[in-house]
Amino acid sequence: MPVQASSHSPHWYGIPVRVLLVTFICTLLCFAVSLFVGILGTVLVSLARHVHPDMRIAYRHIALPIALIGGGIIFVFMLLSEIRHYRQTKALSSIARTS
Repeated sequence: MPVQASSHSPHWYGIPVRVLLVTFICTLLCFAVSLFVGILGTVLVSLARHVHPDMRIAYRHIALPIALIGGGIIFVFMLLSEIRHYRQTKALSSIARTS
């Protein structure tokens, strides 16, 4: 007798958890990369102008705005993607139950 795979109905409360977790991780990654690039840019500009580098510029004017904008974009795309995935999984689960 063949073993039938159990198909479970997806739960809506998994969507916000996945969206917020992935958004948080990707926002941290955007912040880290933009901070690294901002520090390099700040050091290069300070070397060219023969002044001491002000690292506050890298944090406040480069890394933070880029991370906030990137986090907002990632949040919207992840929300749309997870809702689409939830609806597809729900439809496939209902098809599997009827057959």
